Amino acid sequence: MDWELIGYIRASKYRKSIMLSLNISNKTPLELANELEFYITHVSSTLRELKEKGLAICLTPSLKKGRIYSLSKIGKEIVREI
Repeated sequence: MDWELIGYIRASKYRKSIMLSLNISNKTPLELANELEFYITHVSSTLRELKEKGLAICLTPSLKKGRIYSLSKIGKEIVREI
């Protein structure tokens, strides 16, 4: 288990909340923003960070709007620890 990644997620309410929400079902950034009551800009930048760390994946990368995000295998493992 990568404890540094777990600490990275726990250090941010945005990262933690988005990961927990994506663990329930795949969502678009707008759905996440509405559900979690976060600004869409914060959600988008957090999703970008999670993708760069290999914790989230975009299931519809060719779309400009309405992209759907999911947790990666590693992301699902991390959620079990947080």
